[in-house]
Amino acid sequence: MSEQFFFCGDRRFTLRPKSVNILHYRKEVSMTELFAGLLGILVGFIVLLVLFVMVIYNKIGRLSDTARSIWSEIEIQFRERHGLVPNLVECVKRSAPHESTICDQVSQARSMAMRASSLREKAKDENRLKGTLNVLFTVTEASRELNADANFMLLKAQFKELEDKIDIARKHYNAVVRDLNILFGSFPSNIIASSFKVKKDEFLELESQMVTQKPSKTTLT
Repeated sequence: MSEQFFFCGDRRFTLRPKSVNILHYRKEVSMTELFAGLLGILVGFIVLLVLFVMVIYNKIGRLSDTARSIWSEIEIQFRERHGLVPNLVECVKRSAPHESTICDQVSQARSMAMRASSLREKAKDENRLKGTLNVLFTVTEASRELNADANFMLLKAQFKELEDKIDIARKHYNAVVRDLNILFGSFPSNIIASSFKVKKDEFLELESQMVTQKPSKTTLT
């Protein structure tokens, strides 16, 4: 910037304005704006990441809760079927004593199913019980005495209703566990599940349209 002069009487005075480094000032402003922009992008990314993790975590938790709820209903239906077996066996032995062998097999299968604890034991023993019940109903189908027994026919209808409920619940449970296991097998939801120590449910098939699987204890910690 040029110097300016002014006179007071016969004396001349010089004005030297303070120089300002405009380029340096603009550089400082640009760096501040750049830092603020990068910080905003970083904060936005972290917020989106947290929201994404929460969505996946909640989805896994919701599917796990649904699987456990369905399995609880299935176990109730299993217990109802176990409770009907003694009445059925007694009814058949009374009207068709020659079928005592298959009746004993049904009772034994029931006892084993009630004692089963692990997933594979439950699947195996429920299959055995289902199979022996099918045999019992097949061999007694032509029995006039049993077909005329109102109690037997009522029990037969109750077993059929339970099997239909179990099959519907099985299909629902399988669909939920399939969706849950897809999350465990895909990125990045598998990393999220592993980070929160969520356990993967087993997926087993039971025979004769029986319920297929008992969920492992899926826990969110």
